[in-house]
Amino acid sequence: MKIVIAGAGEVGFYLTKMLAQESHDITVIDNNSEVLGLVESYTDVITIHGSATSIKTLQEAGVAQADMLIAVTQLEEINLLAASIGKQLGARTTIARVDNQEFLEADCCINFRGIGIDSMIYPSELATTEIAWLIKRATARNAFEFENGKLTLLELTITEDAPVVNRTISEVAQMYAHLKFRIVAVVRNAKTIIPTGDNSLRRHDLVFIIADTVAIDEIFAFTGHQKIEISNIMILGGSKLGVKTAQRLGHDYKVKLIESNRDKCTELANQLNNTMVLYGDGRNLDLLVEEGIARMDAFIAVTGDTETNILSCLTAKKMGVKKTIALVENMGYLYLTQTLGIDTVINQKLIAASHIFSFIRKGEIVLLMNLSDADAEIVEYVVKPGTKITKGAIKELSDFPKGAIIGGVVRGNESFITVGDSVLKPNDRVVVFSKPEAIHAVEKFFH
Repeated sequence: MKIVIAGAGEVGFYLTKMLAQESHDITVIDNNSEVLGLVESYTDVITIHGSATSIKTLQEAGVAQADMLIAVTQLEEINLLAASIGKQLGARTTIARVDNQEFLEADCCINFRGIGIDSMIYPSELATTEIAWLIKRATARNAFEFENGKLTLLELTITEDAPVVNRTISEVAQMYAHLKFRIVAVVRNAKTIIPTGDNSLRRHDLVFIIADTVAIDEIFAFTGHQKIEISNIMILGGSKLGVKTAQRLGHDYKVKLIESNRDKCTELANQLNNTMVLYGDGRNLDLLVEEGIARMDAFIAVTGDTETNILSCLTAKKMGVKKTIALVENMGYLYLTQTLGIDTVINQKLIAASHIFSFIRKGEIVLLMNLSDADAEIVEYVVKPGTKITKGAIKELSDFPKGAIIGGVVRGNESFITVGDSVLKPNDRVVVFSKPEAIHAVEKFFH
């Protein structure tokens, strides 16, 4: 596939790195030669120095032959214009990153497809949705729902005194044979392992478990966790993400938001009807104590500074807050946060990339998510008649890649966890956990 990426900033750079691992013909446009140099040093792609809204530059990038033009510069107006021009120059599909929620509302009176924009990605909205889901499943470090909750992927840390410590995957399956679940990945020392039955679980392992809803509470227990109920939430940062999160959560929880800019505080106090807005520096421990951080069930740090978010979450955790969520946009910190004690990190680049990948990937993919805590992807496929995956029981598919595992299946209104004897049928919706290097081999089974 020929892909033109307009913008080599954080989102564009990350997208380029991920897509460069695959067999795509990628061209990156940016008017900053330094960031293009960084792209060239990490990837083997074509770079063009120029404006994404220049007809000449887009033509030089081969947009007329492009299967997809992805406009992800930091300026919304540049992205919209680049996508519109690119479509008229011949790009088959265009995607624009936007920062205006009005563009995505159902009653929006603008026909964006009519001006050449096929799809829009709004990272703040996507991140807000993920935070709301994480609060709902607060016990897990992370959680992903499939087919309206028929299957759930839980990301949990094995605690010091968990019953499964030093047990093999097979032993754990036997101990809890009455539950519908499967351990599909283990992250240990920043290394992602697709486990077999002989692999053992250790203290502080990060595990990914596919399960049905009924099994979730017992899974929390055997990994050493007590179920967390959320009532009181403190948000640090009146950023766009902080405001949207307060708006989303304020209807169901008691929410306090702390903002360090006095003028912005006044503005937010008038805007957020269901949130108590406080002026102050969230890094000030005395302020947090005074505002009752010890009584909070969740603390969400979404300032524009990654270090502030990490440090404030660590402080909240020490003060007894049950659930901490930090916005970590610096990719270098993602694995570090696993060992620091922060429950969950949010990275808007990864979230946006997962949605963009759903447009790029071929095959019968209906959902693709890239994980911040593991070198892996979650992919949901719809099984088509006659595909390789239907040719026998899973254990008989000897060439299915070892870097991937089929976790669960939704068939009509029923769901089940796959085992070696499972046979997949047309129209099944299948959840696969895969390392990036195995994903193309997996897709061959679903074509």
